Amino acid sequence: MLHHAVATRAIVFFLTCLVCSTSVQAEGKKPKKERPPTSVIAGFPMSEMVSDNIEALGTLNANESVNITVHLAEIVSKIHFEEGQRVTKGEVLIEMENAEEQAQLREAKYTLEEARSQRDRIKAIAKRGDASQSLLDERQREYNVANARLAALQSRLDDRLVKAPFTGLVGLRHISPGAYLAPGDVITTLIDDAAMKLDFSVPSIYLAELEKGMAITAKTPAFADKPFAGNISSIDNRIDPVSRSVKVRAILPNPDGLLKPGLLMEVALKTNPRQTLTIPEEALVPKAREYFVAVITEQDGKTTASQVAVAIGSRWKGKVEILSGLSEDDRIVLEGADKIRPNSNIKILSSIRKPSQGAN
Repeated sequence: MLHHAVATRAIVFFLTCLVCSTSVQAEGKKPKKERPPTSVIAGFPMSEMVSDNIEALGTLNANESVNITVHLAEIVSKIHFEEGQRVTKGEVLIEMENAEEQAQLREAKYTLEEARSQRDRIKAIAKRGDASQSLLDERQREYNVANARLAALQSRLDDRLVKAPFTGLVGLRHISPGAYLAPGDVITTLIDDAAMKLDFSVPSIYLAELEKGMAITAKTPAFADKPFAGNISSIDNRIDPVSRSVKVRAILPNPDGLLKPGLLMEVALKTNPRQTLTIPEEALVPKAREYFVAVITEQDGKTTASQVAVAIGSRWKGKVEILSGLSEDDRIVLEGADKIRPNSNIKILSSIRKPSQGAN
């Protein structure tokens, strides 16, 4: 009986394995379902002029700036400017007391006139031979001395007129009529704001790319990030040993007078301009340390895409520079590239043509 039971179990086990094997073979013969095509958006690399951006923070300074002071002690008699007024070079800003100098000037003019008269009289007599040359020389010397004294007095009077050294905008007034001024006392400030100096620092690794005349763009939150264009005017002659940066100065035209000294500006420099290929960042597929782009091919009525390795350069907002691996005529997947398997079928939902050809 025991042998009979064992034999029965063996037969049952054999039949079960046979049925399973047949079932597996039957399933293996079923056709595999074809993977549905991946929906993508297609397009082409763009050939465009690009440049690398260097960003920095800078501070504005007036093109020219000076504290208006006096170099002698005297009382202010008149003030000829208003706060915030635009003045021209040589325009009188204040007058100081000069009554004594005016009186001395009138005396000097009388003396000069008398000396001229005496010189001319002796000169006429000397021509007739009735006066010696030594007497004529003495009268000429008296005339020269009187003329020099008049010039000195006129200079002293000019010292009591404080004039604008250049055309610009005056600031706040720090004195009043009747005030006693000592040498060095600040009357007001004067700036030339027709153009502004923008000083900023750039890492020394970019030193070879900096040059005079290079265009820059600067923005400040004070004017809702309105761009102000300018050019580099000078580059410092040494590198800061602590920050390893170089100071750069740019000139920004300021015809509307919007910019003021002391403003913090965000600076952008464009270096290394070049013609290159770019693609959207979404079209780039990173794998390990390599980058790939899905290139589209059409053959035998089928549209497929295969990943091609590319070398990339600079990146900008939403764009990547392609150094090698693609040409301008390669049709690529712009959106959906990360879902594509090697040589997989794709379905193009829309295609963006080259800019010169328009768009679908």
